[in-house]
Amino acid sequence: MPSPYRAIFSAPGSREFSAAGFFGRMPLSMMGIGVVTMISQLTGRYGLAGALSATLAMSAAVCGPQVSRLVDRYGQRRVLRPVTLVAVAAVAGLLICAQQGAPEWTLFVFSVGAGCVPSVGSMVRSRWAEIYRGSSRDLHTAYAWESIVDEVCFIFGPIISIGLSTAWFPEAGPLIAAGFLLVGVFWLTAQRATEPVPHPKSLHTGGSALRSRGLQVLVATFVATGAIFGGVDVVTMAFAEERGHKAAASLVLAVYALGSCLAGAVFGLLHLKGNPGTRWLVGVCAMAVSMIPLQLAGNLPLLAVALFVAGLAIAPTMVTTMALVEAHVPRTKLTEGMTWTSTGLAVGVALGSSAAGWVVDAAGAKAGYAVPAVAGALAAAVAFLGYRRLAGPAATGGRGQDDRHLRTDDDEHVA
Repeated sequence: MPSPYRAIFSAPGSREFSAAGFFGRMPLSMMGIGVVTMISQLTGRYGLAGALSATLAMSAAVCGPQVSRLVDRYGQRRVLRPVTLVAVAAVAGLLICAQQGAPEWTLFVFSVGAGCVPSVGSMVRSRWAEIYRGSSRDLHTAYAWESIVDEVCFIFGPIISIGLSTAWFPEAGPLIAAGFLLVGVFWLTAQRATEPVPHPKSLHTGGSALRSRGLQVLVATFVATGAIFGGVDVVTMAFAEERGHKAAASLVLAVYALGSCLAGAVFGLLHLKGNPGTRWLVGVCAMAVSMIPLQLAGNLPLLAVALFVAGLAIAPTMVTTMALVEAHVPRTKLTEGMTWTSTGLAVGVALGSSAAGWVVDAAGAKAGYAVPAVAGALAAAVAFLGYRRLAGPAATGGRGQDDRHLRTDDDEHVA
């Protein structure tokens, strides 16, 4: 392991909570694609599969920030364990209804409950922020490491989920994803020494973290970015099935994540200066441009190459995003602020996967790649329009200040 990464793990308990976070985040890459695989195998309907995946993502988008807001106030252990049990029970209901051929409305009801999962990545990043709040260099490396972990999840998650559902039984992917969630959350919350100290209710002034204008730009852009990811997942599976190699979709998607993982590993070694807002804008634009070659891929090997190149822009952009959130959101709302970016992605994934499913059903897989291309163009447009909010000084100086002491231009409307 390169020395900057070795250095951040000198903090007591850091290896354990990062490892727990890995297991807790596996469902992020497994559940949605697992449901798509399960439903497409049981019914052959990609439109229904995409709609259920979208429901999962939308539920996570609604519930995630509220869960994180409670975590900031009451602590990770008290909030995450009961929420996780509810989500796992809903997944069980979804799988039983799908297997038994229950009415479609029951699938949507349980999908809403199954989407009520905590943002484990935000919980882990908030622990790093607590440990390295005074060292921007170490925090940059820690965020880069967690982006690598995210991408490792996206390399192996689809392989496990799609592979088990196609080789074992259709419900296997979502079932194993629920198991990972249960293990990861309970292991993480058992580690009390590194858990961020909850902030008293008196410090939670000014309403939601989303009232920060800088965070609004990040979230809005991530809605379009999530649509890229959701569209690519669904269309790639359909593309592989059209060519008689449905199981290969997991390998192609793993290559997409591998590109991001390698870029994130290198990015974490760099000690970058200059405006992070500018780096973020460049990253978003690179993701948008990288969707164009997907329209030209005529077979799976070419598609894998195009997705690998596209993945190179993902992790550096995500790392920079977390740094911007940490800078523009007060400490008392940091977990909530990080979760709002995940929420933006979840909403985008919901829209992208649903739109891609309907396009595939109507016009075929090749036409479906227009969905992530359009989403990329929208992401770049929103990033350009909102760039000025991120290019200036940090609004809240998220280095430990709280709402009571912050009255800057970017947050001046927060009372």
